[in-house]
Amino acid sequence: MTRNLRSLLLVSTAAAFALGGAGLVYAQLEGADRGIPPIDSSSNLEVDGIQVDVGGDDANEARLNGWRVAQRLGWRKLWARSTGRPENQAPNLSDSVLNDIVSGIVVEEEQIGPRRYVARLGLLFDRARTGEMLGLSGEIRRSAPMLVIPVMRTGSTAYSLEFRNPWQNAWAQFRTAGSAIDYVRPVGSGPDPLLLNAAQTGRRSRGWWRALLDQYGAADIVIPEVQLRRLYPGGPAVARFTAKIGPDAQAIGSFELRAENAGQIPAMLADGVRRLDQLYVQAFNAGMLRPDPTLVTPAAFLPPPPPQLPEGEIAEQPSGLTEIPAQELPVTQGPNGPANLLPPAQPAPTPVPTPAPPPAPSPTPGPRQG
Repeated sequence: MTRNLRSLLLVSTAAAFALGGAGLVYAQLEGADRGIPPIDSSSNLEVDGIQVDVGGDDANEARLNGWRVAQRLGWRKLWARSTGRPENQAPNLSDSVLNDIVSGIVVEEEQIGPRRYVARLGLLFDRARTGEMLGLSGEIRRSAPMLVIPVMRTGSTAYSLEFRNPWQNAWAQFRTAGSAIDYVRPVGSGPDPLLLNAAQTGRRSRGWWRALLDQYGAADIVIPEVQLRRLYPGGPAVARFTAKIGPDAQAIGSFELRAENAGQIPAMLADGVRRLDQLYVQAFNAGMLRPDPTLVTPAAFLPPPPPQLPEGEIAEQPSGLTEIPAQELPVTQGPNGPANLLPPAQPAPTPVPTPAPPPAPSPTPGPRQG
């Protein structure tokens, strides 16, 4: 009786641990606080960091005047960036034309008073309409698809897509239309937290990396890393950004930025993303950001190509088959030359019926024994 009770307790304990482990895995995969879809910026050109300080008769007019001034300043900044010339040489466009080519205004920071508007804004220009004015061509040189795994370190903890964090949000909000790098940004939902976590960036197995890159449609990896240090909660923060590439996490550059308070950390991270993108673009132009040849399936695992035969040579017959030599056929001569190239057809032999065998004689019954 005691042995049966002990076995029942062990089975109940194992079942409880199994259910607890299943619940933990379910919580890791089905959490509601994971996954940030990246914004689609393929059809826009972005200009950010436009500072405006204007007034008006009331708050609404001051804000409208600030947006008009931001459109003019943003157009000059975009023109100078696209042409490489000073901003004061940009052509003057009317407000009605600017309203047509500006597709959106991003409010980064703003302070609205009764008759004053102070803000930092970002502008989104329509690529199709603005590209004609800037003389941009339809095709630009871009890199191979690069899988982005953003890693953030705070204290002694490193995480990537395990849960929502400000570093992943900064990369999701980054507009990649003006970059020469083709970023593949995972959402962070489904199996992403298990496949693209911070520990994955330290893995060196090429076979595992090949499977991940094939699943996400990428050719190589970029690992933008930030290490955030806060002096005290809510106070200044210092972040060190490092640009890493490839499965070996090779560092190609780093820099530091500082935020005066916790409210400026998102803006600091967004600025860090833009500067990391510049490092990746410089590496791409220098020929450093190219797909790692070790991430391609090695030739040893591919089937050998079939042998090529020289021209005019006939492949040998397979073993077990005998080639029958061709025989010359007689040609019948006619009055005007060869009459036919084939011998005359011979009539088929008439089958001769085979006589049926005579029936076997039936046995004669003998005298019956008494």
